[in-house]
Amino acid sequence: MESYSSTTQSWLSWFMKGILIFGFLFLLGRLIELQVIKGDYFRSLSDNNRIRRVPIPAPRGLILARGGETLVGNRGYIRDYPLGEAFGHVSGYLGEAGPEEVGKIDPECIEKGARKLGSLVGRGGLEEQYNCLLSGVDGEEIVEVDAVGRIVRIMGRKDPIAGKDIKTNIDYKLQTESAKAMKGKKGVVIISDPAGEILTLYSSPSFDPGSSVSKILNDKDLPLFNRATGGLFHPGSVFKPLVAIAALEEGKIDKTFRYEDTGSISVKTLYGDFSYSNWYYLQYGKTEGEIDVVRAIARSTDTFFYKLGEMAGIEKLDEWMGKFGLDKRTGIDLPGEVENLIPSPEWKLKEKNEKWFLGNTYHLAIGQGDLALTPLSLNRIPSVIASGGKLCTLRIVNRERMVNKGCKDLKIKKENLDLVKEGMVEACSRGGTGYTFFDWKGGQVGCKTGTAETNEDGKTHAWFTLFAPTDFPEIILTVLVEGGGEGSKVAGPIAREIMDFWNLQKHP
Repeated sequence: MESYSSTTQSWLSWFMKGILIFGFLFLLGRLIELQVIKGDYFRSLSDNNRIRRVPIPAPRGLILARGGETLVGNRGYIRDYPLGEAFGHVSGYLGEAGPEEVGKIDPECIEKGARKLGSLVGRGGLEEQYNCLLSGVDGEEIVEVDAVGRIVRIMGRKDPIAGKDIKTNIDYKLQTESAKAMKGKKGVVIISDPAGEILTLYSSPSFDPGSSVSKILNDKDLPLFNRATGGLFHPGSVFKPLVAIAALEEGKIDKTFRYEDTGSISVKTLYGDFSYSNWYYLQYGKTEGEIDVVRAIARSTDTFFYKLGEMAGIEKLDEWMGKFGLDKRTGIDLPGEVENLIPSPEWKLKEKNEKWFLGNTYHLAIGQGDLALTPLSLNRIPSVIASGGKLCTLRIVNRERMVNKGCKDLKIKKENLDLVKEGMVEACSRGGTGYTFFDWKGGQVGCKTGTAETNEDGKTHAWFTLFAPTDFPEIILTVLVEGGGEGSKVAGPIAREIMDFWNLQKHP
């Protein structure tokens, strides 16, 4: 019995010793793993628990007006838009990088690295167009913290690199005045100089980039929609100077050409008889009588331009629209520009499976039918005439001034340009359609009114475009009031208000 007890105690003793030895070896092995094998890893974790990297956001570059005024700036780390909605479509706004952007490198600025979660990127306008230039490179501070996260000491600092400022051609006061003149109306104001520099670009309604953009996403008036570069509108009679240039340059008419306006033109076809009337005849039952190209522009005589369209032909009209740059985007330095709709026999057959008829040419010759242009591209028509036949690249951001830089000479005969210019001067003189400028004190103005029919019953787009002064033009202005009515009655007074302000600035 005693022997059995002794044997049991001996076995239990060795068992316990074995457990102790195993436990010791396990602890020793774990200690070696933690201290030797994974020592650097856990030391790194420990350091990270007490050492933190604090990012320092880089200030974004400023957007400046041509006079040096701040159009878009910064307050602390917040982007500041002092003009609010008056500059919303041109400035654009900032938004957080989306899931598809985080971790990606902008190919335009590889040196700035991948976008991080929470980083801000430009959305629309100059903020998007020049995002690489405006955005800087974030810095950081390396700090040591205690157990509760309080900073113990700063161990290192990498200063942020600020984004670069950009200087625009925008006239600060003209931009704000244009927004004021368009308040409460849908439409566009565009002001440029003969070299293609954009002094003002305003689309109404607009939005304040400093407020929450998401709140206006469902607004039925589409305040985020830039009508100047993204909207297509029938131009109506403001298109007629281009038709006159085409007919003159192709030798179909000259300064001696006369046409007898009887109020309408009748066309007999296999499909029936059609009549195309002049606005003056439709509204007042009157005719213009015998007129030349100058008088026809001044009075915006539809029948005259029906005839010019017929004489020039659709192929030549399309060719001259291409020369004026209407067959492609202007290439302005803003995102979201759309292409114009330039109809042709080939286009109509492809899109509508229909032949081109003389009536289609008549409609196009007065800026109607399927023709649809952005207000920005339409502004090139008076610009070409004002600049002596030069088609210039449109720019918002300033560039070094060089002789003829960015301008193409269309080689339009001076005598033809002078005839069309004279007609536009007569349009803004007594007896013309631009009556709002008959008593303007700022000198002679060349203008053209436009009332374009729309697909909505009874609604017309109101246009007014001009250049001044006529001898040495400094400013080209286009006003569109979407669905506003007659150009002379609705868009004309807005143009006059802006030009009165411009003249006061020049001659205080």
